[in-house]
Formats: sequence, structure tokens, C-alpha cells
Amino acid sequence: MIMVENLKKEFTYYKKMTGIKGSLHNIFHRESLTKEAVRDISFSVESGEMIGFLGPNGAGKTTTLKMLSGILYPTGGRIEVDGFIPWERKNEFKRRISIVMGQKNQLWWDLPASDSFYLNKCIFGVDDGSYRDIITELSELLDVKELLNVQVRRLSLGERMKMEILAALIHRPDILFLDEPTIGLDILSQKKIREFLKIYNEQWKTTVIITSHYMADIEALCDRAVIINQGQLVYDGKLADMNQVLGKRKLLSVKTSDAVDIGAWKTFGMVREVSAAGAVLEVPQEKVKEVLNAVLSELQVDDFTVTEIPIEESIARFYQKEVVMP
Repeated sequence: MIMVENLKKEFTYYKKMTGIKGSLHNIFHRESLTKEAVRDISFSVESGEMIGFLGPNGAGKTTTLKMLSGILYPTGGRIEVDGFIPWERKNEFKRRISIVMGQKNQLWWDLPASDSFYLNKCIFGVDDGSYRDIITELSELLDVKELLNVQVRRLSLGERMKMEILAALIHRPDILFLDEPTIGLDILSQKKIREFLKIYNEQWKTTVIITSHYMADIEALCDRAVIINQGQLVYDGKLADMNQVLGKRKLLSVKTSDAVDIGAWKTFGMVREVSAAGAVLEVPQEKVKEVLNAVLSELQVDDFTVTEIPIEESIARFYQKEVVMP
């Protein structure tokens, strides 16, 4: 459904000196600078797949989504979305996609959301019967049926975001780009939107690329993650495999009857946490059994658990990578 090959995007801007003297200098001798927002990234997305597109602030996520949706023209590389070249902006292509940006509004602020929905219906040529069915179905799933005729400005942030998503789906797009759709929302609103997106994807097999800094969004919706940092691809694979790529390490949490000195814990492995009730150790996966046997033989253990390193931490480690992974 989506093919990205060696995608690049550069922005040129000018260095601005301060003060009047600096301004006069800039008129005649402007220093040009180049920012590589996206650097030679490649990935593909299958039809109906929902992937998390992740990276720290300034990594190039939004820039990439804008190129995929045709808003920006790439400096180099190739993109094909559902058989179309995005920046050609053909009408048939625009009917196949939709983009929701958590920090941008598409709804008319002083009008009820229903008016904006009707405008989208007319733009995309949706027939009256389909339009009524879509509004009824999606408003019930998003729990906003009673708010359709309320001015957008009077809605809460969570209610507005639900309306933004509904507006983006009026024409039943094949591909949905979501740029931080839950930013600033409370936990309940985030959960409701996640549940809706999961149901919608399962029902309509819509291809979804979602960016978010809330790992709960990604874990709930996506099996696969594409991670970029400083414009470069650093990971493309299953969320469940991230810890394996980083070195196959486990967390061993141990509860003891008596307090144990931190020095004693260090003999078993890397100490992550320590308290009077026990400690959390980070150990290589292949040494878990060996370390556990040593702990059980030397300490009075009440309980223990072996878990994966949290997904948030694995992703943070990828954010620190500065080179493309093989």
C-alpha cells in the first residue's frame, strides 16, 4: 500500500544576526544553512496494517507524514502510496487518504461540527445515504452523537479530537495518517480514541500510520514500529522484538525477607533498583537461570519475577542511536 525508498527532505534557511547592524549585514551577506529533516529512509506498509511511526521531537516524523500525504515535496527518493505519487495531488489520490494532526484544526471553530462534516461530504462527493450511515456509525462509536450540533469552540479538547477523526473518515479513506492524535488528552479520552481506532481498523481494514509520544497508544494499536532519529531510520520491526535487538536482556525482580546491601546485589548483575524489600537486576537473557540460582542459594528469597524491559525504555534506547541499523 505504501512504498518509501531512499526518501530525503532538506530545508534551506538563513542565519539571522541580531541587532540593526546584524540586520543590515544580512541584507547583503546572508549565510545559508541546510537542515536535513529526513535522510535516506526506506520502508513499506502493507494494506490494512497499522504501524507506529516513532522518534523524538525533531526526528522527522511529521515531515515524513507530510510527504506521504503530498503536502511536501521530497528533496530525493521515491514514494508510492496506493499506486499514486503523493505530491501530484490527484483527486483520486486525495479521496484515498486522510490526515489528522493533533495540533492542527480542520473544523470550523464557530460552527457545529456537523457543518464541517457536511462540507467534507460535498467536497468528496459522498452520497446522502452513505453520509448518514457514516455519521451515525462513527458518532456512536466515538460517543459524540449528542455533540454534533454544538459549536466546536464549546467542546473539550478530547471531544474536538474525536470530531477531527470523524471528519477525516467521512469519505472512508483507504489510508489514514495520524500525527499525535491523543496529544494533551486525558487518560479516558486517549483510551476511547484507541478503542475506536482499533475497531475501525479491524472493520474497514484501513491502513494506518500513527505517531505518538504516548507508548500506550502504540502498544494498544500496533504490532510493528518504525523508529527514526535525526532523520534516519534506526529500527523497523515488531514491538515485541525490540528488546531482542538491543541485547536480549531481562529484568529480575527479587523480594527478600531481610535487607541486603547493594554491594551484595552487584555480585549478581546490574542493579536497577534496590530497597529494604529487595532489588531489580538487569541481566542477559542467557544468564537469567544462572543468576536466579545464585540468588536463591545465597539469599532468603520470598518472591521473584522475570520480565521484559519496558517498551518505553527500549524505544528510548533507540532514540539515542545515531546510525542506521543494518
